[in-house]
Amino acid sequence: MHGTDIAAPGTADASTREFGVGHGSAHHGELLQGMFHDRNGRLVRGLVTLPLLDRTTRAVFYPSQRHWGVVGTPELIKVRRAAIYTLRELSTHPAPAKGGQIEITSDIPRGIGMGSSTSDVTAAIRAVADYHGVTLSPADVGRIAVLAECASDPIMIEDRVVLFAHRDAITLETFGDRLPPMIVIGCDTDPDGGGVDTVAFEPAEYSDRDIGVFGVLRAALRRAVATGDTALLGRVSTASALLNQRFLRTALLPELIELCRRCGGCGVQIAHSGTVVGLIFDPRQPVTGRHVRACLTAIEDMGLPSTALIGVGPLSTRYEQETA
Repeated sequence: MHGTDIAAPGTADASTREFGVGHGSAHHGELLQGMFHDRNGRLVRGLVTLPLLDRTTRAVFYPSQRHWGVVGTPELIKVRRAAIYTLRELSTHPAPAKGGQIEITSDIPRGIGMGSSTSDVTAAIRAVADYHGVTLSPADVGRIAVLAECASDPIMIEDRVVLFAHRDAITLETFGDRLPPMIVIGCDTDPDGGGVDTVAFEPAEYSDRDIGVFGVLRAALRRAVATGDTALLGRVSTASALLNQRFLRTALLPELIELCRRCGGCGVQIAHSGTVVGLIFDPRQPVTGRHVRACLTAIEDMGLPSTALIGVGPLSTRYEQETA
């Protein structure tokens, strides 16, 4: 593409590396999203995502020492911006690239709230860093990602559960190392709706009462993670989903909450700027496998396409395999 300025696989460049590779994972919406106080008492927007590690983006960066800027397909505006910011970050490297080409391969659905944009951006940042032989910290990747796309999910923070200020690129709180054990049945509630344009989507205008509720939910989620309480986590995520209905209505949410209740689930979680919904189950309950199978059948009967079957924690693997 665009002449011979960009190194292709197998072509030597000023660096000893010929290209760089990076990856970014998906998520399945949020467990909690709203406005929260930071350590200085300032109100900022924040969220806690539900990781989905079996869907990923792979980015490959081919460097150029002669070509300024980053080349990519037209829809990869945020990706190219992220690559450029990363090149600037690494401009003092002993063998920096001036520019290059970025290629993206992904199996993450677009526009339904599964983090495809942040996954692309994260993978691109890591690919540019990989070419330079550098491993950027999650905080640095998050900071560059927010610069590139204005608001980013915390998928680059993979070793702990965080409340992340997605427009400020700061971790407001670390709840713990891992979420409570759970199985989540995911579906798309609006498969024919064309998704949600997150760029055009207006941020929610929360009231003082809403902000007070978010403080209570934050404390409850802290306790749920600390004690491994899946039922409490489900109540927190359901409350967050219902509060969000005023700003972006999730189709069939009341019906799915009722289905989850009938099947012995703990609650639901949603993409607060998308169309996916997840029904949460505790794998430690003796009849969870049967309940999950019944729920999967009911969702299929509703005509809703599956988005994920997520197992979180060591106790969930057997049930995930049984219901796959």
